[in-house]
Amino acid sequence: MVKTFAILLALMSSSALAANDIVMHRDPGCGCCEKWAAQVRSAFGRKVQVIDDRQRSNLQRKIGLPANLVSCHTALIDGMAFEGHVPIADMKRVLTTKPKGVKGLAVAGMPLGSPGMEAPGRPRDRYHVFAFGTARPTIFKSY
Repeated sequence: MVKTFAILLALMSSSALAANDIVMHRDPGCGCCEKWAAQVRSAFGRKVQVIDDRQRSNLQRKIGLPANLVSCHTALIDGMAFEGHVPIADMKRVLTTKPKGVKGLAVAGMPLGSPGMEAPGRPRDRYHVFAFGTARPTIFKSY
């Protein structure tokens, strides 16, 4: 009985830990995605599983990402989706507040100066972080 309980507890703990992992699907071999993942790993203190995914458009459709908000990677964290180079503070804010109707945040393209796209000596691009999942994407924050 005690042995069975210990095995059950170990399985439950493994499942709980796995649920906390961050999964990032990326365009195969994209280096900026690795830089973004390293920042996320450090900020969240969690493992980031990187998956090279040539069929990422299927995942994007499944999560309801509008085509005009596509970038080079899609991360899944605690039931929410993050497309592209979304700043960590914005991710933490949306994960904490869980606004009604929001499935995730997206930064379209690959703007210079966004997390993972830092380019010393080059000016930062202006960009928007969009909340999606509602009837129409809305600006969550502008940089």
